[in-house]
Amino acid sequence: MIRHALAAAALLAPVPALAQSQQEALDARYDRALAAGYKALFLCSAIANAERAGAERTPESVVQWELTGIQAPLNEIVGELPYEIVRAGEGGAEVRHVSVTWAQDMSPRYAVHDAGKGCALLPVGGEPPPAESSTRQATHPSAPVVQPTAEALTAALERGFSPAYGEGARTTAVLVRRDGNTLGERYVEGFGPDTPQRTWSVAKSIAATLIGAAVERGEIDVASSAGLGLTDTDPRRAITVNHLLRMASGRYSDTPGNRTDPLYFGGATVGERAAVWPLIHAPGTAYRYANNDTLMAVKAIEDTFAQHPPAELFARLGMHDTVAETDWQGNYILSSQVWSTARDLAALGQLYLEGGVWNGERLLPEDWAAYVSSPSGPQPEGDFGYGAGFWLFNKSEGIPPDTFAAMGNRGQYVVIVPSRDVVIVRRGEDPPGNGFDIAAFTRDVLAALDN
Repeated sequence: MIRHALAAAALLAPVPALAQSQQEALDARYDRALAAGYKALFLCSAIANAERAGAERTPESVVQWELTGIQAPLNEIVGELPYEIVRAGEGGAEVRHVSVTWAQDMSPRYAVHDAGKGCALLPVGGEPPPAESSTRQATHPSAPVVQPTAEALTAALERGFSPAYGEGARTTAVLVRRDGNTLGERYVEGFGPDTPQRTWSVAKSIAATLIGAAVERGEIDVASSAGLGLTDTDPRRAITVNHLLRMASGRYSDTPGNRTDPLYFGGATVGERAAVWPLIHAPGTAYRYANNDTLMAVKAIEDTFAQHPPAELFARLGMHDTVAETDWQGNYILSSQVWSTARDLAALGQLYLEGGVWNGERLLPEDWAAYVSSPSGPQPEGDFGYGAGFWLFNKSEGIPPDTFAAMGNRGQYVVIVPSRDVVIVRRGEDPPGNGFDIAAFTRDVLAALDN
């Protein structure tokens, strides 16, 4: 009994200062590696994807927008890390890779660009292969920015760039479509119609759309097992694609669902980080917003990508400036790592207004829009409901209850209002704690369209 008491007391005793300092040193070193990966990936993706679209981004612009006001503790580290952009091809026409130095005794962090595929972050210590010749992908001409004609809509769009919807929010683009026509769009200086930005979790709605296309082709049923688990007797086999799309897998994750740093910035792969989490709730009984669920829903259709990659759907929708990026092993990170323009995202929203039909061809099941916008299953707390890969405005006063939206970190929004035949896109680079009130903006835009 005394031995057990002593052992228990030892477990409860304070951690020795040496152990604490060692852990603090390890955590600080890891944070530097993550910050370097973040910087390398954003410099690579922002610049290379813009050039692919026929636009231009400078490193200074990326530092000003994408690399400012990011999550702690990376925000305090990113600015001090030196970087190098290496180009290839005739006249250095194309970004080959970006490296960021973070430790004297380790290789830099590398983000490697592949024409047409965007940028992929290598694991810590990984180095790019020898240079190969490459050519610049042809770009397409851009239509001019559409200026709204109605005074009320003009004022509403201009307010989107003011502090009216959030002190400290930083809007880069707003766009409004009704009845399939763009009524107006605005961009902050340095951004334009051909400037892709990272979609963050708007990619989850893109993932749900790709799964819908696979359902329409008869390649998957959302009610079927997603194939998680190690054996057929593993209880995780009961998790369906539907559970994953609705953030109701019942799996544990060690951080809030929008933080997957080892994958996003550490160079880990989808399989290493998203597949292994255990159950703590019966599938379908608890809501937990989790990047890992979307990643495994996409994993369930990965066999279809050989014949039907994401780029195929983007091309059909005219989303020519959209790139779905992957981890360094080629697995799509369709929970966040997609780069797209405001116009391309408006096309995604229009697909849902058209009932999943595009240019006379059915791309999504007839009931898919109703499926993704239905609050079936457990729901989140807060101001918005959740469907299947899309957020719902079913709790928002003054907004049609059929409104649903793709939403992403740092202020990415694609709002779809079927009863009004309206799509509203807002892009931003909002710092933590300085969000954009998309519900208020949506109400104001809809009111302006009535005038």
